[in-house]
Amino acid sequence: MNTLRNIDLNLLVTLNALLTEHNVTRAAERLHLSQPTVSVQLARLREVFGDPLFLPGPRGMRPTARADELREPLRHALAALEEVIAPADTFNPALATQHWNVAAFDYGALTILAPALAMLRAAAPATRMAIVQTLPSQVARKAEQGEIDLAFMTGAEAPLNLHRRTLFTERYVLVGRAGHPHLQNPLSLETFCQLEHVIVSPEGGGFHGVTDTVLAERGMTRQVSLSVPGFLLLCAVLKSSDLVAMAPWRLVSEDDALKVVEPPVEIPGFEMVMLWPERVHRDHAHKWLREQIAGSV
Repeated sequence: MNTLRNIDLNLLVTLNALLTEHNVTRAAERLHLSQPTVSVQLARLREVFGDPLFLPGPRGMRPTARADELREPLRHALAALEEVIAPADTFNPALATQHWNVAAFDYGALTILAPALAMLRAAAPATRMAIVQTLPSQVARKAEQGEIDLAFMTGAEAPLNLHRRTLFTERYVLVGRAGHPHLQNPLSLETFCQLEHVIVSPEGGGFHGVTDTVLAERGMTRQVSLSVPGFLLLCAVLKSSDLVAMAPWRLVSEDDALKVVEPPVEIPGFEMVMLWPERVHRDHAHKWLREQIAGSV
């Protein structure tokens, strides 16, 4: 029984050349070998496969049925081997077939990934990307274990043991539905605190955020009536009620169904960062992906 252990892989390269040229002399020229060498290799190939493989024909050699059967599997196998031994610094997005797992909550997906997707699909059409939601506390573990390749988080939440690149700095604005009766510029701090607020809590169930910390320093509180797990639901709630929210400017600034005003108190913004583990830090496919995404924001 033939196995890879007892077959010289160079013989398969010679067989591929013979299947292309149907001539020992031309195959030898293609391989930069002598004609006697290729003839000896053909004899060994016949022993390996138990088939003559090529028979004399009017214009060189004609492949047997067995040789014809080997043509496509052999071509694909050799192409796969070429990919395995190719230098690590080569990456062709047009031919790439990578599968990337990317962790992002809806805000990161909408503001970072969505603008990049059309370009990524055009440049690397055979790749696939899975966008998953992962709790911030689980990102580092899942990245190191290979469950995710890339993540997008706020800088304050980002684990320190991952590589990072800051993509942009975001600021908060006060937002509610278009036509909201109490949203106006300027808005007093007292009115701000009296409005009913909705807050995003990715970990679930939280009613306190950075706005509440700033208000507490002034001895004030606001009324937080609803907590939701993501920004898509937040926007839907705002459009269908008189609730208001402190929301990232990039998310709401171009939505005509929402009204944006400056808050009466300065709330610290945040950085959005791209994170990845050491295991893919030097991988050229992942480097390409990171550069494309960073260039699109």
